[in-house]
Amino acid sequence: MQDRKNNKDKKTSFNDMIAYLDENGNISATPPDPRKKRVFNSEDIQVSIPKQEQREQAAKRTGIVTYYNQVKGFGFIHDDETKQRVFVHNSQLSQQIMENDHVQFEIENSHKGPSAVNLTRI
Repeated sequence: MQDRKNNKDKKTSFNDMIAYLDENGNISATPPDPRKKRVFNSEDIQVSIPKQEQREQAAKRTGIVTYYNQVKGFGFIHDDETKQRVFVHNSQLSQQIMENDHVQFEIENSHKGPSAVNLTRI
């Protein structure tokens, strides 16, 4: 920061301000070697994460309700098989559930992650 204050009156040319990327993606003050130039097809570049394949998971799973807020109408289930948390919404319930209930459910992939559907208490 002190260098910037000391050199604030020093004039720099446009060429001194340009930064280049070399073939490995590193920033450099020198232009890259044109012999190492590679051409890419823009359609082959993935800008975002590819979508997960939709898999049919017809097998019923079991788990324990670790959290459920009746006022807000959602909660989470600890899946016995995968040991991951699965979201559950009250629109998928056929009967009332509470925390620590053993439940049987199917998993459906939503845009925010796995979600429990066809939920029943055991």
